[in-house]
Amino acid sequence: MTEGAGIQAGDLPDDLTAAEAGMWQAFRNGSVYDLSSGDTVVDDPHGGHPWGEARTVRARIVAWLLLDGPPALAGRVSSLKLVGVQLSGSLDLAGGTVEPYVEMKRCRFERDVLLPEARVTTLRMVDCSVPRLEAARLQTEGDLHLPRCRFHNGVRLTDAHIGTDLMLNMAIVYRDRTGRSIAADGLTVGQDLQAEMLESHGELRLRSAKIGVSLSLRGARLTNPYTRFALNAPQLTVERSLYMTPAGLGGQSLSGTTPAHGTRVQRFECRGGVRLDDGRFGDAVDLERARFTFTDEQELSLRRVQTPELRFLGERPQRGKVVLSGARVVNLVDRAEAWPGPGNLHMGGFAYENLVPQGPFPLAERLGWVAAATAEYNPEPYERLAAVLRAGGEDEDAREVLLAKQRRRRETLPPAAKLWGYVQDWAVAYGYRPGRAAVWMAVLWAASSLAFRHAEHPPVSRDGHPPWNPALFALDLLLPVIDLGQGGQWRLQGGWQWVQTAMILLGWILATTVAAGATRLLRRG
Repeated sequence: MTEGAGIQAGDLPDDLTAAEAGMWQAFRNGSVYDLSSGDTVVDDPHGGHPWGEARTVRARIVAWLLLDGPPALAGRVSSLKLVGVQLSGSLDLAGGTVEPYVEMKRCRFERDVLLPEARVTTLRMVDCSVPRLEAARLQTEGDLHLPRCRFHNGVRLTDAHIGTDLMLNMAIVYRDRTGRSIAADGLTVGQDLQAEMLESHGELRLRSAKIGVSLSLRGARLTNPYTRFALNAPQLTVERSLYMTPAGLGGQSLSGTTPAHGTRVQRFECRGGVRLDDGRFGDAVDLERARFTFTDEQELSLRRVQTPELRFLGERPQRGKVVLSGARVVNLVDRAEAWPGPGNLHMGGFAYENLVPQGPFPLAERLGWVAAATAEYNPEPYERLAAVLRAGGEDEDAREVLLAKQRRRRETLPPAAKLWGYVQDWAVAYGYRPGRAAVWMAVLWAASSLAFRHAEHPPVSRDGHPPWNPALFALDLLLPVIDLGQGGQWRLQGGWQWVQTAMILLGWILATTVAAGATRLLRRG
């Protein structure tokens, strides 16, 4: 009997072991092939207990079944469903087309799984121990599920195309020789990428990846003390939301909304830099209760990110930077205690349309938030905040922000200009409190009216002049442009001329301030 004829007829090849023969028959029958002993300690694929030949099949026999296996029994659909099986040698399906359904649970692989350029329908590996998964440019019609697996030398999914879901929930992935745990540049996932409670020891790389629905890192723990980034995902596109939020523990469903109150949770934690530059997120970037641990050189980089909502609700990083330069969001949902301190926040060109604070976030702290983002004076963050407050009807707060901008600018000026700035601030609050200017005008008018009663005031012309009225004379000096018929009719002498000149100058300054404030009010109205 030739080998090809035997496969065509469904006969067993002659050189199969007893374990392989059972797997062969289960494949034709489409049934589960379970070699577990029933002892949870012995059956742990990640433990050190040897399984022996009775539970071992050759990886090349598995590849033979998947690439060119025997026909299914009558009324059955052939599929490979292994439980508690050890595969010796490397499972090499590179460039092949795998049509049968494949599911392996609690299996142990002695060597790497090779799937580059392969085409499969659906592949599920659950709670398996794998030295390395090499799957660059893999294409699946359905899911690629790898939950609770342990990969000792990394996973490569560069330019892979997953038809529906990619699942890495509770997987543990250690770095390869390049320092990467998961290398998935150019990855495309048709629906969800679920990596909830993932443990990544190395750089998780998703450059230019495209996710059709959502990317969930709920409860994940990303650690990379070796290089700059724990998550390196510039130009990432997620059609819905990116979740770096808590996940429920103890039988709770991993996917879905934030765990209910009282549920034991595991936070998203990241020890190492995060890079999401130029990312596009259709619904939101959610960082609720996220914990970031950086060195002084590392950062959470959201440069030029675009999303309708940024939920910045994590713990304040004690070190490192948060960079939002050039980012554009509609709703900024945040907490005062989530933002880093001065020098560690950069927001140049950061555009947001609405502020939705969670918890107390008074204006004084919001101004501190802007100041923390501008180590050197920059008017843009102040103007952006004022515009958002004004659009929300908070005109008084908007004026306070613009006043704070002027005070911050004053500190950059030379001494003479700084002194003049203090005078403007004290007198009229840089024009942002026009009522104060009006009060000053009233006070000056009253004081000068009393003073001018004692001033010598010979008339300019003896031919004809109105009666002397010190109150109208003072008002004529204070109100520029308007002529009340007093200022030009009388000539003060001695020191009163200096008083007259000062009144005219102060009148111009205060009247201009009142007019500017009124103009702003009318424009907003």
